[in-house]
Amino acid sequence: MPHIEIKCYPGRTEEQKRKCADQTALVVAETLGCNLSDVSVAIKDIAADEWKEKVWDACIVPDEEFIFKKSGYTCKD
Repeated sequence: MPHIEIKCYPGRTEEQKRKCADQTALVVAETLGCNLSDVSVAIKDIAADEWKEKVWDACIVPDEEFIFKKSGYTCKD
């Protein structure tokens, strides 16, 4: 029962989000060997000025050991 949460800056259309969610769910189901109907995908818009607090400090830094694909940016003060 994989659940994926994507956080990104605002600006994508509902169609773009739906396509991203569909494609992500498909890849996860195929890669992890589960049913597509078992995969859920959430997409949350996070404003750029809230990114460090709500994403970097709250999700990325504490879960660093679990992140298999790391980004190429940092949010150092």
